[in-house]
Amino acid sequence: MSILDRLSRLLRANVNDLISKAEDPSKIIEQTLRDMRDAYNQARTEVAGSMAQQAKLEREANTNRKLSEEYGMKAEEAMRGGSEDLAREALRRKQNHADLAAGFDDQLKISTNNVDQLKTQLRALEAKIDEMESKQQLLLARHQTAKASETLEKASGFDKSGGAMSAFEDMERKVAAQEDKANAMHQLREEGDIDAQLANMGRGKALDDEFEALKLKVKGGQ
Repeated sequence: MSILDRLSRLLRANVNDLISKAEDPSKIIEQTLRDMRDAYNQARTEVAGSMAQQAKLEREANTNRKLSEEYGMKAEEAMRGGSEDLAREALRRKQNHADLAAGFDDQLKISTNNVDQLKTQLRALEAKIDEMESKQQLLLARHQTAKASETLEKASGFDKSGGAMSAFEDMERKVAAQEDKANAMHQLREEGDIDAQLANMGRGKALDDEFEALKLKVKGGQ
């Protein structure tokens, strides 16, 4: 499994954990960036380790090639000196070191390929972090806008039953009904006062008529 595969699983696990806890999106973005930077540092350490291993393999391969050449020269010297057994032993050691050098060369090819892949993945991860950082402010701005719109919608509820505007309209209707009732009572009271005045005016005229009749009666009796 590549570095990016492992880190992607780690990042997805961390982000999913934050989302499941209903964290603020801005916190998720910040945490994701921190995780990606930590992952990048871990990847760099792994790449550095692989490069160090690559250098060691190359060094071992060169060392064994050099020893193989030296034992080859020693075998030739021993043969010239008439020491066939010593020459044979030198040739055996020459072959051993040649085999080791070939084995280290094979491992070096594999290591070189792995290091190249790790470097490519590391650059890809670095580019992903740069992209995430460039989008961070935009994502935060979009989040703030959405949050403000949501808050305004909850506060107003213009087109929703039971919202603030609906409550205001209910109160307006209640006040209007109270005003209508008060006006009606005032009108009834004024009408009652007029009737009373009219009634008093009738009683006064009757009293005057009765007074005049009484006065005429008394004068006529004299």
